[in-house]
Amino acid sequence: MASISTLPIPAHFPDPYSAKPHVPERVIGKRRSYRTVWVSDIHLGTRGCNAPLLIDFFDHVDCETLYLVGDIIDGWRLKKRHFWPPEHNDVVWRVLKRAKRGTRVVYVPGNHDEMVKPFDGFNFGGVEILREAVHETADGKKLLIVHGDEFDAVMLAHRWLAFVGDAAYTALMKANVVVNAIRNRLGLPYWSLSKVAKHKVKNAVQFIGRYEEVVAHAARARGVDGVVCGHIHSAEMREIEGALYYNDGDWVEGCTALVEHHDGRMEILHWAEEVASRDAPTPIDRQASARAA
Repeated sequence: MASISTLPIPAHFPDPYSAKPHVPERVIGKRRSYRTVWVSDIHLGTRGCNAPLLIDFFDHVDCETLYLVGDIIDGWRLKKRHFWPPEHNDVVWRVLKRAKRGTRVVYVPGNHDEMVKPFDGFNFGGVEILREAVHETADGKKLLIVHGDEFDAVMLAHRWLAFVGDAAYTALMKANVVVNAIRNRLGLPYWSLSKVAKHKVKNAVQFIGRYEEVVAHAARARGVDGVVCGHIHSAEMREIEGALYYNDGDWVEGCTALVEHHDGRMEILHWAEEVASRDAPTPIDRQASARAA
C-alpha cells in the first residue's frame, strides 16, 4: 500500500489538530443533525468553487457519515494553473475536523480528482478513500455510491472531447464569478449563470436524462436499491424503472447536498436558497426601514 507522503494532494493542506481556519468555524446555537450527508463536485482549486457557501453549510450541519462523491479537488485545473485561496484550505480543514470528531468520512474520487483513485483502501487523516461504496439507509435500502464519470459516454469514448468541454465550461464559470461579484455588490443573492444556460440547451437536458437512466440501470444490475452519484452538476432524486436515483448536485453551480434523515428519509438541500432566505429582511426589518426612510 502507498504511503501517506505520496498522496498527490497539495502539501499545504491544514492539520486539523493544530491549524486554525482562515474563516473561523461559526458557533451555531443548534446545528442540524442528519444521519448521512453526500456532497460532490466541489472543484477545489478552481475559481468556480463556491467555498464560502460550502463553509457555511458545514458550519450549520452535523452528520454521522459524510460522503465526498468525487471531483472534490480539481486536478485537471491544478495541473494547468495553481489556484488555492485560504477558503479552499478551510473546506479541507472542516472535513478533516469532522473526521477527528468522529464522523465517518468516505471519499469516492471522480474524474477531476482521478489521481486519488490508485489509493483505493487508503486512509488519509481519518478519510477513507474508496473507488465505490455501498451505503445502507436507516430504513434498510442499499445504495451504490459512485461519482458517475464511468457512466459518461463522452468520458469513456472521447476523452479529448471531455477536456475541450472542460475548457468551455471553465470559461462559463469565470463569467459566473464576475456576474455574482456584481450581484454581491448590489446586495443580490447568489445566482448560477451556468446552471440556467445548461437547462436552456436542449442537448444538455437530453444528455442528463439519458445519463440518469444509464446510472439507474447499473444500480439494478448490481442488485442494490439505488444509486447516489454526482458528476453532471444536476441535483435530482427520483425513481427510474424501480431503481432509486439520487444525484447530490455540486458546489459550483447549484450548491446542493443530499442528506439522509435519521429515519431514512432523503432530501436535497439547496443551500444558496437557504442562505438567501435566512438573510432576507423580516417584516419587522422592512417596517423599520420604511419608518427610517
